[in-house]
Amino acid sequence: MKAGVIRTGGRGGSPAGVRGGSPARARGRVRSGPKYPRTAVAALAGALLIGAAGCGLTSGSPLVDDVGPGSVGKGEPLKDAKITVTSKEFTEQLVLGAIMGIAFKAAGADVLDRTGIQGSIGAREAVKSGTADAMYEYTGTGWITYLGHTKPIIDPHEQWVAVRDADRRNGITWGPPGPLNNTYALALNQRNERKYRTKTLSDVAALSKKNPGAVTLCVEGEFAAREDGLNGLKRAYGMNIPNSRITKMAGGIVYTQTAKGACVFGEVFTTDGRVKALNLKVMKDDKHFFPNYNVAPVFHTKSLEEHPQMETVLAPITKKLTNAVALELNAKVDVDGEDPHDVARDWLEEEGFVKKGGE
Repeated sequence: MKAGVIRTGGRGGSPAGVRGGSPARARGRVRSGPKYPRTAVAALAGALLIGAAGCGLTSGSPLVDDVGPGSVGKGEPLKDAKITVTSKEFTEQLVLGAIMGIAFKAAGADVLDRTGIQGSIGAREAVKSGTADAMYEYTGTGWITYLGHTKPIIDPHEQWVAVRDADRRNGITWGPPGPLNNTYALALNQRNERKYRTKTLSDVAALSKKNPGAVTLCVEGEFAAREDGLNGLKRAYGMNIPNSRITKMAGGIVYTQTAKGACVFGEVFTTDGRVKALNLKVMKDDKHFFPNYNVAPVFHTKSLEEHPQMETVLAPITKKLTNAVALELNAKVDVDGEDPHDVARDWLEEEGFVKKGGE
């Protein structure tokens, strides 16, 4: 195994300095956290757009992959279409952005790659404004972060329907979701699992009351402050964990410190490849506290009206995106050090969605 590449953040990240989050969290999930007035959010989004030239909103590179149609893109339904794809900057998003762009390329489109925008808000605003035509997003991020709700909807499909319907007024169309659900979790190493025998978050709560000294946490700064993070988790499960037993650190370090046992439990993302690579055991969210973060393609509505084939091309690919697939692809990047774009193209070819040019 190659030395792991430390990439930061995880699904809805906030820009550095926002909500106490680290640049890591810009992995993309700004999920919920403290609630800001809509005017403040709009002002922040505008500031990000003005200053985002270096983040990919006003720059990009044409995709030059030599690929053709496989099981998707037959007849090149996007031939000569000019499509801009975007993503947040954390590993999973970079892979998903590349998957989307390569699929469109195989379907005949001229694709401009503007992936890797820091934070959720910047990437979201790119699609909302039409600066980008499409990206992969997470239903929980849409419902809580962008639309301002505080309570998630437990049923994954109902959550997607609610986001889809509510976001129409913003000029954004959500395509069908996939089974991939990149949500928060607590995990511990195998030695501590054998020692404490915890399987669920309720078990962790019981341990925190029975043996308070046994429970220590390693978490990102943003997770520690978010209402859909540690604060809400402690209340929902009645966890007795004083601040003195909580250590805040960068996202990538949480995984290694948890694996070493420097803290008993660490905050992780369920599709992060380091969970499997480091043999971490994830605690079941038996009270369904954490929102569903199912992946789905989102489109600038006017772009989709002009090129409705975008949704058709992506639909079978999105259905194949499971947690197991994400764990494997993310690990190729974060653990094995492979390039996210190469990982995405290899997977699409292996699955038969696209073919190498000339085949």
